[in-house]
Amino acid sequence: MDMTLDDFEAEVSEQFDRLPEEVVGGLDNVVFVVEDRPEDGAMDLLGTYEGHDRFGRADYGYGQLPDVIAIFRDPILAICENVEQLRHQIHVTLVHEIGHYYGLSDAQLHDLGWA
Repeated sequence: MDMTLDDFEAEVSEQFDRLPEEVVGGLDNVVFVVEDRPEDGAMDLLGTYEGHDRFGRADYGYGQLPDVIAIFRDPILAICENVEQLRHQIHVTLVHEIGHYYGLSDAQLHDLGWA
């Protein structure tokens, strides 16, 4: 599947807006970015969470940089054949990475169906 960066970012934004309040309501000092691929160019990584989970961090102080959730466009597009699959995969990837923000491990996310 092929899609421009602008269109992909719009899909990510739309899927984020559709997430329930109980998923996004507790987010604090987190920025979401779309990148083509991870730094190493891997095609098997769909997203990452960089930061300290919500319960493992100290209080943020003045000037504290935000945590970052990155969604990787090329790997997601490579595994999707149509827009419906794309939307589903973006949704799952967002929930998965937000889960890490809340301190959930990959095993816990897998048990919940988000890994």
